[in-house]
Amino acid sequence: MRYIERILQPGETVTYTSTLHWIVYLPGLAVLAIAAACLTQTGGTAGPAPIWLMASASLALVAAILLFGAWFRRWTTEIDVTDRRIVYKRGFIWRHTVEMNMDKVESVDVDQSLLGRIFDYGDIRIRGTGSGIEPLRGIDSPLDFRNHVTAR
Repeated sequence: MRYIERILQPGETVTYTSTLHWIVYLPGLAVLAIAAACLTQTGGTAGPAPIWLMASASLALVAAILLFGAWFRRWTTEIDVTDRRIVYKRGFIWRHTVEMNMDKVESVDVDQSLLGRIFDYGDIRIRGTGSGIEPLRGIDSPLDFRNHVTAR
């Protein structure tokens, strides 16, 4: 059961759900590509030299750790907009949650790099009266998120 489903108030409905963008997998995929490139190095006619095999195996292990970490971070992060509030949750055992009532939201700032605009991801900062939610980095479809918050 998702976190938001457990904390909804009576009559409250979820209007938008987001998570981290798939771009979080990019470092692990890059290391995996380097591991594959190491396998193409030949030590002669017999195939890859043992040093290239060890390097490839080590890099594949690092890539697996990076990919698992990215998957776990994406799996344990929830960003939801309801008709009453914004809820941000990250973590599994050590959970960190931030909630802001919609009537306290002053603005939603979206920062996107060139790649962010191409692949539709970016950082969001929600400013509220008196405080704000910490920057949400690498969010999928940040403009849709902003539109769901500001279109109330």
